Amino acid sequence: MSRRSQLLNAGLRGERVRASKQHDGSVFKNPSGLGPGLEGNPLPVLGEYFFGGGQRTPAKPLAVERPHEAWTQKVSSGLRVTWLGHSTVLLELDGLRVLTDPVFGDRASPLSFAGPKRFHPVPARLEELPPLDAVLLSHDHYDHLCSSTMKALAKLSVPIVTALGVGAHLEAMGVAAERITELDWDESVELKGLRFTATPSQHFSGRGVSDRNLTLWASWVIQTANKKVFFSGDTGLTDQFRDLGAKHGPFDLVMLEVGAWHPSWGSIHLGPENALKAFQMLGGGTLLPVHWGTFNLAIHAWDEPAETLLKLASEQKVRVVTPKLGLVFEPSQLDEPTPWWRETGR
Repeated sequence: MSRRSQLLNAGLRGERVRASKQHDGSVFKNPSGLGPGLEGNPLPVLGEYFFGGGQRTPAKPLAVERPHEAWTQKVSSGLRVTWLGHSTVLLELDGLRVLTDPVFGDRASPLSFAGPKRFHPVPARLEELPPLDAVLLSHDHYDHLCSSTMKALAKLSVPIVTALGVGAHLEAMGVAAERITELDWDESVELKGLRFTATPSQHFSGRGVSDRNLTLWASWVIQTANKKVFFSGDTGLTDQFRDLGAKHGPFDLVMLEVGAWHPSWGSIHLGPENALKAFQMLGGGTLLPVHWGTFNLAIHAWDEPAETLLKLASEQKVRVVTPKLGLVFEPSQLDEPTPWWRETGR
């Protein structure tokens, strides 16, 4: 048994994993029974992968904003946001800073020399970030849980909140156990004036062939006394979002994944159309699309999720913000979505 498996199955963590309503005694499962994996016939997907058209990577590295000076300015609305790429977002809520799914490595891969490589430089290196109050990890996939990033964060004192079982990976990467809080769905923790609640999502987990669904995946509610944000992590469309919105909403900002999707993967990833459905189920407000524009993880053109989302959002009169990578912004102060990617990506 590997050290990671020992950490996962031992002590209180192992007891909590086995006691979870999402756990069947062997692995975690979606209540719907859907996913993971391809639905139906995989041959069309394989055909698209090898022979399909579409520009899956930008023609040149995407330009980014350098956020450092803006971070020194005062926040007027109580909520400020910096999208650093993929699902990595720096949230500033009432002066408290949360970093979601930090991936600062060059590749979303277990290998340093192979696997999906980022389309753009990181707008700010990990050591250039302002002091963090917490790090939030939605689940254990490589494009959300980056080993090199976590090994660097292990040297800091920042607490890490994640889904049930994921702490085993973090401890194996050198993060002290006392800094890790693992939550099952509908559990909450308060840290330094921040409240994190793990909420349902429809996805799967695993970092290799032998650990599929041994750890939980989650969406998240992040809130302070005055501000509240929703972060989807990775998920397919589920009716649980309607109950989630009624219970926890309204939100000052809703961050939903829109990229790395395919109709055959509809049970485990949203894509633009289902992201808008999930957004309405959650109660609307302001939508920030994430999980696109950084890595080639799917079959579609690299900018297709954003282009489709803008078209559908315009037709449905949905308020979407599409900040340039590294732009520091307050959601209440942004008006029209900006298709910045058209300037450098084609």
